[in-house]
Amino acid sequence: MVDKPTQLTGPEKAVLLLLSLDESTAAPIMGELDPGDVRKLREVAAMMRAVPASALDRVYAEFVEDAHQAIAVPRGGIRYLRRVATRALGESRTQEIFDEAPATAMDRIAAMDPTVLGGVLENEHPQVIAAILSQLPSDRAAKLVEALPEGVRAAALTRLGTMTEVPAGLLEEVATALSEDLPPPGVEAALSVDGVGRSAQLVRKLKKETSESLLTEIEGQDSQLVAAIRRNMYSFEDLAAIDQRAMRELLKAVPGDRLTLALKTASEQLKNHLFSGMSKRAADRVREDLDLLGAVRLSDVEEAQREIVEIALRLESEGVLSLGSDADAMV
Repeated sequence: MVDKPTQLTGPEKAVLLLLSLDESTAAPIMGELDPGDVRKLREVAAMMRAVPASALDRVYAEFVEDAHQAIAVPRGGIRYLRRVATRALGESRTQEIFDEAPATAMDRIAAMDPTVLGGVLENEHPQVIAAILSQLPSDRAAKLVEALPEGVRAAALTRLGTMTEVPAGLLEEVATALSEDLPPPGVEAALSVDGVGRSAQLVRKLKKETSESLLTEIEGQDSQLVAAIRRNMYSFEDLAAIDQRAMRELLKAVPGDRLTLALKTASEQLKNHLFSGMSKRAADRVREDLDLLGAVRLSDVEEAQREIVEIALRLESEGVLSLGSDADAMV
């Protein structure tokens, strides 16, 4: 699976742009912002996770036509923004803005025992639970889902799967239950969320029995969402985990030209694993076809890889092979 382009909110774009500048350049920009705007940047910087370098490329393209530098993650995050704000606004004003609410409330929630957190959230609206799940690491999110009552799980995952952004103020309801302080409700910052991708990561962390039960329940309400989650659960590279018998069955169902195209960007480990499921003659033929393939569009390669993953998912549903789950792999 190739990651989809990251969709950033306005405040997230501003944070990335500021964090890519030297402090001497960023400080005058901060000086032009209203305190409310600085609060928004503080909120987003405190809760932003890593983003691909390509996201900043797109941000640069919107503001500076010929910029070529990019960073993969916010550097220094909240600390960097605070230093820049101090230079622009002074220590007293900066302290008033940055210290009026904790900057790491989401981190404290994430550090809670999932069983305890599940008990707190079990009577909350599914949208609130989905907002929390969208910000947790996938392994902790999976543990939280397992800690929730069965009647709540599907509704929460459905909301998460259709989520594209979450207002920072939405988390205030959870903060009330946890007796924690979150950013003021009047600040309308928002964080981008890849709901389908996050749901897929979460489901992979669940035990197979739990994940299938959950997806089956959701499928009755939104079959397209479940199909999207399944497609995003496994990447083309994940096929390296399939055993040799299952690999031979998969290769029987994959057209030769689609396999050759899909292997264009595959790792050597995956190529060797796939070739080991073929006869020497067939493997040599695919290698030769790869050498002759030449330049192709990345989008075409990604589409061929998605098709093969979907074939693997179909075969799994038919009981021909097992892709497994991260939770089962750890048992």
